[in-house]
Amino acid sequence: MQYLWTFLIGGTLCAIAQLLIDKCKLTPARILVIYVSVGTFLTLLGWYEPLVKLAGAGATIPLTGFGYTLAKGVAKAVAEKGFLGIFSGGLTGAAAGITAAIVFGYLVALLFKPKPKS
Repeated sequence: MQYLWTFLIGGTLCAIAQLLIDKCKLTPARILVIYVSVGTFLTLLGWYEPLVKLAGAGATIPLTGFGYTLAKGVAKAVAEKGFLGIFSGGLTGAAAGITAAIVFGYLVALLFKPKPKS
């Protein structure tokens, strides 16, 4: 059942993004900002945590999950360090994902030769 919820929630988030691209003519960069902001805002309200518990990776892998990770990192850092945690918490919370993106991006760049668009 967990796989079904993961697929449904993650697929719905992706389908909404595709509809925004197709129907609203929003650029992918704007959708990225909207999704990260929505994930952060829903985490702030306490509504995203139940979705994460229900869908697991279906809620944490899309861009809304990145907003969730940032918000959780900031909340934890503020609880530990006070006001200064606002500035370091998001990066600390998302450090593993950012590092993985950099390392895998570098490895792919080493393995494949880029071709110009024609």
